[in-house]
Amino acid sequence: MEQKQSTPRSNFADINEVVPEEDAEQEPQQQDNNNNKRFPGSRGPNRGRQRPYRGFSRQVSLETGFSVLNRESKGRSEKKSLPRSGRSFAGFETRGIINGGGDGRKGDFSIFRTKSTLSKQNSLLPSVIRERDIENSLRGEDGETKDESINENVSAGRYFAALRGPELDEVKDNEDILLPKEEQWPFLLRFPIGCYGICLGLSSQAVLWLALAKSPATHFLHIPPVINLVLWLLALVALVSVSFTYMLKCIFYFEAIKREYFHPVRVNFFFAPWVVCMFLAISVPPVLTRKPLHPAIWCVFMGPYFFLELKIYGQWLSGGRRRLCKVANPSSHLSIVGNFVGAILASKVGWNEAAKFLWAVGFAHYLVVFVTLYQRLPTSEALPKELHPVYSMFIAAPSAASIAWNTIYGQFDGCSRTCFFIALFLYISLVVRINFFTGFKFSVAWWSYTFPMTTASVATIKYAEAVPCFTSRALALTLSFISSAMVCVLFVSTLLHGFVWQSLFPNDLAIAITNKRLTKEKKPLKRAYDLKRWGKQALSKKISAEKDIEPEDESHHG
Repeated sequence: MEQKQSTPRSNFADINEVVPEEDAEQEPQQQDNNNNKRFPGSRGPNRGRQRPYRGFSRQVSLETGFSVLNRESKGRSEKKSLPRSGRSFAGFETRGIINGGGDGRKGDFSIFRTKSTLSKQNSLLPSVIRERDIENSLRGEDGETKDESINENVSAGRYFAALRGPELDEVKDNEDILLPKEEQWPFLLRFPIGCYGICLGLSSQAVLWLALAKSPATHFLHIPPVINLVLWLLALVALVSVSFTYMLKCIFYFEAIKREYFHPVRVNFFFAPWVVCMFLAISVPPVLTRKPLHPAIWCVFMGPYFFLELKIYGQWLSGGRRRLCKVANPSSHLSIVGNFVGAILASKVGWNEAAKFLWAVGFAHYLVVFVTLYQRLPTSEALPKELHPVYSMFIAAPSAASIAWNTIYGQFDGCSRTCFFIALFLYISLVVRINFFTGFKFSVAWWSYTFPMTTASVATIKYAEAVPCFTSRALALTLSFISSAMVCVLFVSTLLHGFVWQSLFPNDLAIAITNKRLTKEKKPLKRAYDLKRWGKQALSKKISAEKDIEPEDESHHG
């Protein structure tokens, strides 16, 4: 009995790719078997049976097929431009993909959230679908992924290639980011680790005013110790506030913390909290405690610093992608100056041998960093011109080394004076180039420049104690006044930008760069230069050929 189909007829076309015949001489039996596999109902022993067709998914209607072909041809003819809004990955609009295809918020800040086990269990399926869609959108025609910035760490060279500015915190014009620039990001994502520079500036000022109040060279000023107490309490409040906020950022946005750790400049600020703690321990007001410091304080503050510098110095020594000649920048002195500060604190708690050990380690690495930055090796990444204000970090290490040597051995001898004179020369070389420090927009990173100036002022006070004269005292007072005035100006500017203008924490674009460049860089100037060079070479060849032909013509006429 024949069965009639109730569904309406549709015209279908087989879009399977036709494979060309490689062997023209094939056995008839093999051809019959192939035909039976492709058309099971036409030949073979199962001719009478009617099997359901399993390859229906590989057929499309003629109308649908032509519409798809037209859409693909139209898409190929259109040239997509890569916007810098942060909403695209290699030209694919990812607002719908990342946010699940809805019309919700413009930026998906969850890509920087902490990947916890509980969140994975609660949203396992959506996260898998989201990551799969992103990977498919980033996958090119050759099957290779164009950007793996969500899953992989960003290399140090990529930061130098994509960023610019005093702290490598501005994205270049030809780069794209993972988050939108026009939209304001969450506060924790906008809170950088460079905020510890505020704590460095205030805590170093506490050390300076304690030295001014207790030093015989400045005893004629009669400075009250209450200034040291106020600055110490203010630095402690700043340290607690910044640390609490940054701990919240670690809890909720740990992926952003990883981005800052791999940043060649900001990785050095991970040493800052422990340097601030040691500054506060050194400059503790006499009103609060009159007993000598316990060695456990040194162990608590210097332990994390020591393990972190083992990690960083190991990367410098191993010769990998983060070797010193590639990532060296003036901010690298922050990873060195803590050894001298730790040596001062170790000497105050009575551990002179540990202080000598830290001084030796710090001075050895300071020489290496100093020579590397001076040489500008061809293998190092080129620093932009806007990074010059951070060169004040050159002053911090030799000044701290001079103070540490004086604290360990009890006298400002030849080694202390050598380090002090190096710092003094670098200080003067920066002062005469004051234009390096002008024309820049205010940022929290400016606080980092006050810390080396304050350290140089303290070293000058120690020198005035060893060499008491009018010149040394005038120099000590001048440098102390400059550093204190700079801190006051920055303090007022920070309050204005933070509470009045509310522009202290802009979007932190440095953590949102892509792992690889999504657009190919065009070099029209180089092409024009090549054409000009080719024209010159062709013209010179033509002139030389004409000169060679002229003597031959003259010889023939003669």
